[in-house]
Amino acid sequence: MKSNYDIVIVGGGMVGAALACALGSSSLKVAVLDRTPPAAPDKDYDVQGRTNAASAGRAGAADQRVSAITLASQTFFENVGAWEGMARRRVSPVREMQVWSEGGSGAIHFNAAEIGEPCLAWIIENSIIQMALIERLHQFTNVHYLCPVEVVDITLADNSAAVMLKDGRLLQARLLVGADGADSAARRAAGIETQSLNLNQKGIVATVTTEKPHEQIARQRFLATGPLAFLPLDEPHTCSIVWSADNARAGQLLVLDDAAFISELQAKFGEALGKIKTVSPRAGFSLALSHAKDYTAPHMALIGDAVHTVHPLAGQGVNLGFLDAATLAEVLLDAAAKQKNIGMHGVLRRYERWRKGDNFAMVSITGGFRYLFGNDLPVVSQLRNWGLDLTNAATPVKNFIMRRASGLEGDLPKLARRALH
Repeated sequence: MKSNYDIVIVGGGMVGAALACALGSSSLKVAVLDRTPPAAPDKDYDVQGRTNAASAGRAGAADQRVSAITLASQTFFENVGAWEGMARRRVSPVREMQVWSEGGSGAIHFNAAEIGEPCLAWIIENSIIQMALIERLHQFTNVHYLCPVEVVDITLADNSAAVMLKDGRLLQARLLVGADGADSAARRAAGIETQSLNLNQKGIVATVTTEKPHEQIARQRFLATGPLAFLPLDEPHTCSIVWSADNARAGQLLVLDDAAFISELQAKFGEALGKIKTVSPRAGFSLALSHAKDYTAPHMALIGDAVHTVHPLAGQGVNLGFLDAATLAEVLLDAAAKQKNIGMHGVLRRYERWRKGDNFAMVSITGGFRYLFGNDLPVVSQLRNWGLDLTNAATPVKNFIMRRASGLEGDLPKLARRALH
């Protein structure tokens, strides 16, 4: 059984599904391969997004893994027709962000109103993002979603790429896109090396309820063992936490019962939201920085975590992947319109040149922040506090940081740019 496609996307997660939506309604025949169906995110909400009374205020109602979605990513979702599927479920705007350091008085406060925006970002559960994107890609006749399937072999030849599935099907394509995560089989098949740095940290994720409402403010405290973030969810007293900690410390935290974990969390976060009342089950994942030496090969391109991973402290990881997807789609659609071979390395190199510099910079910056804010030497602590206070006082600098982090500045692909009025 053999099928021919223009593009086969290995990986139907958030970034792979976003690329498929960006290629929807085009002349290109696209297949998306996914191992498992997305988790249903609506278990505690009805179809209009209203909270069911039984789950209101319960820390376990939301998914553990969430993403801070930039305004550029929101624009991308709007332009491919997937935003409505997220917004009708549950999303939470971040109007402000407060950052402060454990070892001193340094602090910085970001407010969307200062740059004339209603919010800086959106906090959305990963399962909601993926579900909305997959719902959307099902509406395109040129996109085939194959799930569940298991890839057993990937072959790159002179004129095409081939994917063998466990059920015996063979898919041939002019271009194979690896959107299959940090342990990318597509990257290995192309023989592309990656530079990586194990941070010897784990990120602990959970959902908590608090005494005081979060008021749509994201809060992040830099601790000696790693940053701790409270991200606002759509229920006013519910937050998603991301606690990055050195492996030894993370191991201790993950085995605590609820009461002991809440006690540790309260001691480190403080009383900004009053008492922490409940906590969901916790999950931990290893943190590493990585960046592939090449983004492309003949008839193959990598996007998302398959090509780069960053520290979660800046909330930029998946947004870099969405910009990869929007950029690659623009490059491919431009090439197809000019009747060029979309699998040619010369065509794909345009995508690599466009994205490589920005991605590498973000990998480096988040890695540097991890060591700057995870260092408790007195001189470093003092410099850190001065830096936070100086940046907070320098309004033009602070506003530039907000605009850049929100995806309002930079060399953005068309799908991530707001329409000019």
